Amino acid sequence: MTKIICHRGDSGHYPENTMLAFQKAVQCGADGIETDVHLTKDGEVVIIHDERVDRTTDGTGFVKDLTFQELRKLNAAPGYQGEAGIQRIPTLEEFFAFLEPTGMFVNVELKTGMFDYPGIEEKVWSLVEQYHLQNRILFSSFHGASLLRMKEVCSAAPCGLLTEEKLENPSRTIEDLGLQAYHPWFLRLGAKEIKELQAKNIPINPYTPNGVLPLGWLLSKHVTSVITNYPERAMALRRVIQNKKD
Repeated sequence: MTKIICHRGDSGHYPENTMLAFQKAVQCGADGIETDVHLTKDGEVVIIHDERVDRTTDGTGFVKDLTFQELRKLNAAPGYQGEAGIQRIPTLEEFFAFLEPTGMFVNVELKTGMFDYPGIEEKVWSLVEQYHLQNRILFSSFHGASLLRMKEVCSAAPCGLLTEEKLENPSRTIEDLGLQAYHPWFLRLGAKEIKELQAKNIPINPYTPNGVLPLGWLLSKHVTSVITNYPERAMALRRVIQNKKD
């Protein structure tokens, strides 16, 4: 059965990559959470999507140029009212401490495409071990070199290649790189690629299908997971498909 993974938490309804969005993801009953990590100026692993804080906070500047204490003063929910209140940029450790007792799966995206963040892979894996998440973790990145560094840190660390482009032979690419999973933009994934990847038992985790039609199609193809902003919608569709089979 296809797993439902919350993209940046329950980001369709709550400020992305905040503890509130993660709490709501757990409450909605999804299978897992996808999130993004960067390093601060003083070496703290923090959760935020962009290299800059401008889009998702009331601050400005690159994450790498700000200390954790400077980042912590920012509001990560400036466009939200009511229930969201003021949200702070979480650390990865804070998120892992919250996630550990839930039993949920986690996909950590290493946001190293613009800046390499020396040592981020070691820091992240150390936290994975500290919170005993080795069997509930999957790493992904658009930056293949970062995934290969993660494999050097721990050869058993499962890693998936993120891509916005359509690969001609995705299974071969994954195998040649020594990775474990394929994370395409959902619009770049067709039935041919799904069949090829499934024949080789390579997990397929397309990102951000949010509409009913793409979600329904991917669920009907039994991809490994869908990484979506609307987990409740995806779970409702999954129930419909399952009921039809029963």
